[in-house]
Amino acid sequence: MQFLTPTTLTGHLVSLEPLDDVHIEGLRAAVQDGHINDLWYTSAPAPETVAADVKAKRDLAERGLMLPFALRRLADGQLVGVTTYCHPLPTVPAVEIGYTWQAASAHRTGTNTEAKLLMLAHAFEQWGCRRVCFRATWFNHPSRRAIERLGAVFEGRIRNDRIMRTGEVTDTAQYSITDGDWPAVRRHLDHLLAK
Repeated sequence: MQFLTPTTLTGHLVSLEPLDDVHIEGLRAAVQDGHINDLWYTSAPAPETVAADVKAKRDLAERGLMLPFALRRLADGQLVGVTTYCHPLPTVPAVEIGYTWQAASAHRTGTNTEAKLLMLAHAFEQWGCRRVCFRATWFNHPSRRAIERLGAVFEGRIRNDRIMRTGEVTDTAQYSITDGDWPAVRRHLDHLLAK
């Protein structure tokens, strides 16, 4: 299977659909659910910039630099957010999972955990990745806790490496899961979702 080939990943709670213009209106509603974009440390776009955000992600996908998904909650068919594979290193192979945001109503419902399980399984079991990394703004404590809850290992604080959409320069917390970690992480995620 070719690295970063668009595909739909479906679980019991959520479906990850390759990001497309048909998702714009649903994502505009999702980002307003809890005003996720008001959190300065997130990558969630403002409602009026959702179309531009989708276009930018699709442009990166066409260049082989990203595989973005719209997250659809299966219980009601609503779009609840976005996540991506990004910063691919096909020769390793390795990839990052990032640019994730979800509507407030999706928080703590299992959709993020299942989305990450689907993405990790695809990266390790279909693409043969040796590592999958996650990065979060240093001050994004909810995302950092969510990444740690997955079983990712903290690798360090990268200083002054990103400029936020608000103009602040800030640090990044970097985490990873390796192919050696994957069997135990998969068991852990299956356990979390079964609870």
